[in-house]
Order: sequence, then structure tokens, then C-alpha cells
Amino acid sequence: MASKGQQPRDDDGDEGLSEFERGLLTSVRQALRGEVIVHTPEQIMARGRGRPVGSVKADAKEHINIRLSPDVLEYFRAAGEGWQTRIDAALRHYIAQHESAQKQHA
Repeated sequence: MASKGQQPRDDDGDEGLSEFERGLLTSVRQALRGEVIVHTPEQIMARGRGRPVGSVKADAKEHINIRLSPDVLEYFRAAGEGWQTRIDAALRHYIAQHESAQKQHA
């Protein structure tokens, strides 16, 4: 604990708490010090639905349906989250490798 005249540290009194509880206490302490913006329910309702303006990249990806072989899908999913991004990267790599060959035959 902090003695008189000292600011409490973010980890004061956190012994025995779960990671979630420590994170929650840290967030509350930051808000009390004015380090983060706290949104009231009224501010949240006034903000409206959807993503904030400017938060979407100009070259956003297009949503499609694609059929893949089970073994291909299993391979990319096996590495965990981000498997769709890895498929996108693999396709980009394929394009880069074959673009020059396509231009030579054109």
C-alpha cells in the first residue's frame, strides 16, 4: 500500500487477483487519473451504429463464398486464428509468382 502523500501504484493490493481482475483495476485507476476517456451511456447512444468514419480501409476486402478442399482448409485452420488472412497471403504469393509468366506469354 502507498503511504501518506504517495500515489498508489497500479499493483497495490492486487495480490491474489485474477488477470482479468487486475486488468479491470488498472482500467479503473487509469480512468480515475484521467488517462482514458470514459464514455457515458448517452455518448454511446449518440454515436450511432457501425464503424466510426475513417476506420475502414479504402481497399477493404470483398466478402465472397469459396469452396476449398477439406485438406486445404484443415491445413490453414490448423495454425489457428488468421487462417483466412493466410489464405489471402498464399493467393497473393501465387499471383506474384505467375504474373511475370503471364506477361511473357501475352
